Amino acid sequence: MTAVAAGNKIKVHYTGTLDNGEVFDSSREAEPLEFEVGAGQVIPGFDQAVVGMQVGESKQVRIPEDEAYGPYNDNMVFDADPSQFEEGLSPQVGQQFQTQMQDGTPLLLTVKSIEDGKIMLDANHPMAGKALTFDLEVVEIN
Repeated sequence: MTAVAAGNKIKVHYTGTLDNGEVFDSSREAEPLEFEVGAGQVIPGFDQAVVGMQVGESKQVRIPEDEAYGPYNDNMVFDADPSQFEEGLSPQVGQQFQTQMQDGTPLLLTVKSIEDGKIMLDANHPMAGKALTFDLEVVEIN
């Protein structure tokens, strides 16, 4: 049988959980995730975990934060003035906004707090600083 190698396009079913057992994402009720292995389309630890697997094979892998979305960076939390938001928009804690960095890279901002007329925004990925566990099943190798 063929084993997954870098450059293969594959389809994988997965369920992702946090260390407390909370499921944060799953493809089980939808289509499997399709990606090219080693092309940087998924987090590094996920890419590495599927190498060597065969169609129909399942495994569980725990991916440390360094191989997932990286450590939480306090320097990516900053205050914004309400005037920086569109007129009539009143941000709520937990609300997310997408913007772009100067080079055009999309950036997701999450409202952390609103105090004294200042809005604290967090540009960290919501999964930054977390180890992630995935139950993986290779469905197809192209």
